[in-house]
Amino acid sequence: MDRKFKDNHKTSISQLVGFVKDSYLDRTSRPIYALWYLLFFIVVYEVGTIAFNPEILSRSLTDARVVVSFVWGQNILKFLGFSERMTWIATPLTIVVILIALQMTSGTSWRVNIRDFGPMSLECVLLAIPLIVLSLTVNRSVNYDQQSEFAAYRGAEKTAAVYLVIDNTPTGQVNPAEAAEHKARSLGVDIVTGIGAGIYEEFVFRLILICLLMLVFQDMLGMSWQWAVFISVMIAAILFSVHHHIFFVNGHFQIGEPFSFSKFIFRILAGVYFAIVFAVRGFGITAGSHAFYNIIAAVLNTYVLS
Repeated sequence: MDRKFKDNHKTSISQLVGFVKDSYLDRTSRPIYALWYLLFFIVVYEVGTIAFNPEILSRSLTDARVVVSFVWGQNILKFLGFSERMTWIATPLTIVVILIALQMTSGTSWRVNIRDFGPMSLECVLLAIPLIVLSLTVNRSVNYDQQSEFAAYRGAEKTAAVYLVIDNTPTGQVNPAEAAEHKARSLGVDIVTGIGAGIYEEFVFRLILICLLMLVFQDMLGMSWQWAVFISVMIAAILFSVHHHIFFVNGHFQIGEPFSFSKFIFRILAGVYFAIVFAVRGFGITAGSHAFYNIIAAVLNTYVLS
């Protein structure tokens, strides 16, 4: 490893491994690849959320049901003066702007080969499988709970454990066609949720939080690079796990998924795992792996483990 590479990586956890120039691993680690690859997922989350809850654009943010980490972005933008509707556009644009800025400072090529997107998706699926296995081992079920990914705000209501779409399944006898339709609709909600959580949780807890913590521990407090990385990754992983159970939005702490020690530990391990993927493969593959994990888990929970 040459001196220039070492120097470039003393101030960031991202991209700890260098690859052969212009190889698949090198190309797909670039911020510009993350931008174009994740753009489809961002659109699916936005369109899917609005499709399931079309009234979400005409109601205030206090009545919205969306991914918690997405709401954090909306809250910040609303504080800065953006309207309710504009936050739906400005929040994903924040990711776009940051990735463009990172690409500009990286000094790497802006060229994108769309044929790489297929192998990238396969890589994301393969990286998601170890977490599926770990979740089944630790929890004896796939650790994906749609409710824990959403925040609901209705005045003074404190719970975050609600569904994007209210369960309208009639009581009593339900014919198979209605049951299948309801299950498919619920799965659709789960998939949309999982995609949004994968993108925005990785954006908050890996791309933003770890880099900020590195800045504090290494540059401000003078810690060694190794200790700064270790502490930053662990803090981000613990907070990632905590936020599924309790989180702060709209000026209030709210309760999410009921606490489970096994799920809490699993999510810490998942946070460390995603940090390693982020350090080696960059933001695009990390967010994609998280999204595909949620999608696979949702399908397994709906059709295999239910």
